[in-house]
Amino acid sequence: MKTISIMVPTYNEEDNVIPISKAIIEQVKLCGNYDYELLFIDNDSKDSTREKIRALCADNPHIKAIFNAKNYGQFNSPYYGILQATGDCVISMAADFQDPPELIPKYVRAWEEGYKLVMGQKVSSRENPLVYRARQFYYRFMKKHSEIDFLEQVNGSGLYDREFVEIMRGIDDPRPFLRGVVAELGYKIKLIPFDQPKRKFGKSSNNLFSYYDGAMQSITTYTKVLVRAAVACGVILTTLSIFSIVGSIIYKLFNWDSFSISGCALDLVIFFAVSLQIFFIGAVGEYVLNVNDHVRKRPLVIESERINFK
Repeated sequence: MKTISIMVPTYNEEDNVIPISKAIIEQVKLCGNYDYELLFIDNDSKDSTREKIRALCADNPHIKAIFNAKNYGQFNSPYYGILQATGDCVISMAADFQDPPELIPKYVRAWEEGYKLVMGQKVSSRENPLVYRARQFYYRFMKKHSEIDFLEQVNGSGLYDREFVEIMRGIDDPRPFLRGVVAELGYKIKLIPFDQPKRKFGKSSNNLFSYYDGAMQSITTYTKVLVRAAVACGVILTTLSIFSIVGSIIYKLFNWDSFSISGCALDLVIFFAVSLQIFFIGAVGEYVLNVNDHVRKRPLVIESERINFK
């Protein structure tokens, strides 16, 4: 009998872990003749999330848990959780019901059709309209400037075949961006559209900083747009400063007595120096990006505890 793994990352989800576990198990039973494991990976919650997960594990041996030694961020923990699941496929779902558990049978049916990757794709959302519009802008920006075929409104929720999970395991990156990995590796992907509901219980731990961190991680990993923009600005400003200096000298030649070049020249020299700095910082950034892809060797996660693993 094949096994379906469902991986749920948590951080301060004390109100959600029990209802989401019940909802997931109900949906897995609708998939047919499959065994299952439900794996919670907790990113150092500060509320009673871990106590409730321990109780779930004590009541049901199919429920497993990994407790991280500290908070390793919104990307490392789910990625690591997928790697630790043991099923023939792994389904990643949010604990707050914004990835509806009703998607599970749809994911499994597409998997049975032969797809190695089945991803949920939001077609609408009941979250804050400003946040949703910002996400749309971000996805379109990444799709336009990324070196890969970046998927719009795909947040990582979906089904990953064991074959793809083993490929993920071989990626030597201490800060992997799951959505980028999915788009980059070239598998044919089945997209399952869904309407994203509001968060069921509790308050999201995401804030402006976490959104910024996620956006910058993906932009610096899969695009060169920032350093290229820095180089372009440096070139433009350097060119303008050269023309300004030459123009000032010519103007001085024709207006020798009435035009003082001393103060203006100092400003232009400073402007020229700053322009050169911007240019070379951008150029060095190109090399840093390349080196950065090869030297990061930190572990994804350090565990403090495992429950129900044999």
